[in-house]
Amino acid sequence: MRKLRKASSILLCLTVSASLLAACGANGDGDSSSAAGSAAEGVKKEGFPIVDKPLTLKVMSQDAGVADWNKMPVLQEMEKLTGIHLEYQLSPIDSFETKKNLVFASGDLPDVFYAADLKPAEQVTYGSQGVLIPLEKYIDEGYAPNIKKIFDEHPDIRKSFTTPDGHIYALPNVDLSAVWYRSPMWYNGKFLKALNVTELPKSTDELYTLLKRFKDEDPNGNGKKDEIPLTSVKLDDLRMYFLGFWGIYDEVIYADKDGKVHYTPQEEGYKGYLTFMNKLWKEDLLDHETFSQTPDQKKAKGQNNQIGLFNDYYPYFTLGGEPSSDNPLMTPVASEIPGTPVYGKHPGISANGTFAITSKDSNPEATMRWIDYQYSYDGATLFSQGPENTLWKYKDKETHEKEWLPVPGGGDREEYRGTLTPNYGILAPGMNSAELTKGLKSDFDRFIDKENEEKLTPIGKTPFPNVYLTNEEQTEATALLSDLNTYVQQMEAKFVTGQEPLANWDKYVAQIKKMGGDRIAELYQGAYDRWNTGK
Repeated sequence: MRKLRKASSILLCLTVSASLLAACGANGDGDSSSAAGSAAEGVKKEGFPIVDKPLTLKVMSQDAGVADWNKMPVLQEMEKLTGIHLEYQLSPIDSFETKKNLVFASGDLPDVFYAADLKPAEQVTYGSQGVLIPLEKYIDEGYAPNIKKIFDEHPDIRKSFTTPDGHIYALPNVDLSAVWYRSPMWYNGKFLKALNVTELPKSTDELYTLLKRFKDEDPNGNGKKDEIPLTSVKLDDLRMYFLGFWGIYDEVIYADKDGKVHYTPQEEGYKGYLTFMNKLWKEDLLDHETFSQTPDQKKAKGQNNQIGLFNDYYPYFTLGGEPSSDNPLMTPVASEIPGTPVYGKHPGISANGTFAITSKDSNPEATMRWIDYQYSYDGATLFSQGPENTLWKYKDKETHEKEWLPVPGGGDREEYRGTLTPNYGILAPGMNSAELTKGLKSDFDRFIDKENEEKLTPIGKTPFPNVYLTNEEQTEATALLSDLNTYVQQMEAKFVTGQEPLANWDKYVAQIKKMGGDRIAELYQGAYDRWNTGK
């Protein structure tokens, strides 16, 4: 859990474009003076409080379980600022999906879904049924000026959350500066130092050679052949990173430079990936416990200094120790395919919806004003870092430069933050930007920025966009992918371990096509074409 919490917060430590920052801070939402009225009686379009009379909203969300939301300073401050009181219907992160489905099925709805991970299919289904209400009216009529400015300056964000019926039923988390879409790959710096490696591999052949050296030359210096050159957990952690070596930047669906959509598991680049992984397996360069071990077992090997190359959000999560620049980010390597490598970078928005208003909400105008604050600089700062003068203070408020304060009572800063704000361990609505952490970055943060800038950003490709299928298309795709995903996962393991010879690739592709691989590409081609034309 601790890893998840830290991973969710690091998005704040990346660099944002000036246009997004302007979008999020330009409306003066921090001004508490009274302002113009609105079409909705008793709801202000500007200034605070939002409502003339106290308003209560029922909010359903997932909870990391660190603190009582009723006592969180961030939410208490929001109630004082806005005049809106919240009643919470919370579920632990691990059981939230089940609880959400039960709520939709029963019709016993909250007013608001917060950090709800609403999938595109859920948005289409429950939006078309009238369970979730369209939000674009309230955005365009002035109840969400921060969100509207982001949408106006970045129209791809708006169309990526507009369903086939022309409505927006959910809002994303926005971070146009983010680089990592999945956690990246890292080298064990101690191994590199022991082998006097000064230049990292740039091709699959060079990578193979280095992994062989990890296996044969005792880089952990214990006199035993216990080094594991490359480890994984079911390949889920490294698959997307490695597919980029063969020009593929998404695990399921991607579009080429000509706009043609492909189903990844039946493409030649995917065969190249399988062939390389099988070679590593046969020569004991890929951990033979890859398909059976847990993340904790992988971590134990890392802390025992046995692993050479691995995936994690940060290297010290696996290797132990403190944050440092000793363990370099893996440079993606080129294969025999021209134009490689590529890297599937973060799309700038969450793939699923983080916020929605239901038909039970009697005051959606006020609700939109409430959530819009989190898309402003002041609101994003409050929800991400807590109130001023608790964990941080301004060095220069005009330039937004901050400095850390000692953690009250000592202890871990990140864990204490979880007692201040609900945005802890969950992907919540709002925006992230480097401006939020101006003056707060550590040497390690700056090391990460430099690694990203040199190794990933130049070859980054935005993954397949957030497109919507119609209800009928979604029903068909869900049924096809249910069987395809199972088959692909099984065959990946068999091809990599040699249980299924790669000589049977054509037979495998024929089976994929028989099960609907081409049809999946066709369905998403239609959705992609609609997305491109804004229809």
